[in-house]
Amino acid sequence: MATATPTGTRGGPVTDAEYRALAQFRRALRSFLYFSEEAARAAGLTPSQHQLLLAVRGTDNDEPPTIGDIADWMKLRHHSAVELVNRAESGGLVRRVPDLSDHRRQRLVLTKLGETKLAALSTLHREELRRFREEGFIPLRSL
Repeated sequence: MATATPTGTRGGPVTDAEYRALAQFRRALRSFLYFSEEAARAAGLTPSQHQLLLAVRGTDNDEPPTIGDIADWMKLRHHSAVELVNRAESGGLVRRVPDLSDHRRQRLVLTKLGETKLAALSTLHREELRRFREEGFIPLRSL
């Protein structure tokens, strides 16, 4: 049985420079995720709660997201998203509001506490991403 030879995006074998770029990119991603998780914990949130707040605030729809939208955004099963929203609601971070066009559905909005925590975390994350960019942590040009 023949084994497949890895090929780069340009059609040839993956080069040493491409392997280094991929490894550096993976390391940068993990480093950013570690930063993000620790920042969320320092703000009194779980990393999942931070992601939830960002998904609610950062939705690109005209209406606030539903739990189904959040499950899709966060790549969660629906029941897991419900549990996450329930905990966030109990913590005063989000609240459910009725959908005006379909009263069977509920939409999610941030509370004042949720907005405050998300704004502080987002400022930190923006600064960290700028630092990554300035220090050249994401070497994708060689791919």
